[in-house]
Amino acid sequence: MQGFADFLGLLNIALMVFTGFALVDAAVRREDAYRAADKKTKPFWLIILGLAFVVSLVFPIMSFLPIIGLIATIVYMVDVRPALRGLPGGGRSSRRGSSSDGPYGPYNGGR
Repeated sequence: MQGFADFLGLLNIALMVFTGFALVDAAVRREDAYRAADKKTKPFWLIILGLAFVVSLVFPIMSFLPIIGLIATIVYMVDVRPALRGLPGGGRSSRRGSSSDGPYGPYNGGR
């Protein structure tokens, strides 16, 4: 029985890591990317994934609440995240261009 308990403990840690990754990923995406991908809003996903993370910390894996959180995390990872990554710029909030870049590319000083 101890081996099964150890396995469930490792499974619970894996669930926390998976949910934490999804929460951080949702947090770094731009707000407007969610609307552009026609998905729920960024605060909606942050609340859902945050609750899933807290539930995975508090409740054991064999309870039904972590399973619901796992389902919500899987929905984010297989539906929302690919849609956000498919947008130009990947939906990330960090900007990679120069400060002199315009909407059509870098400004070259009228040359």
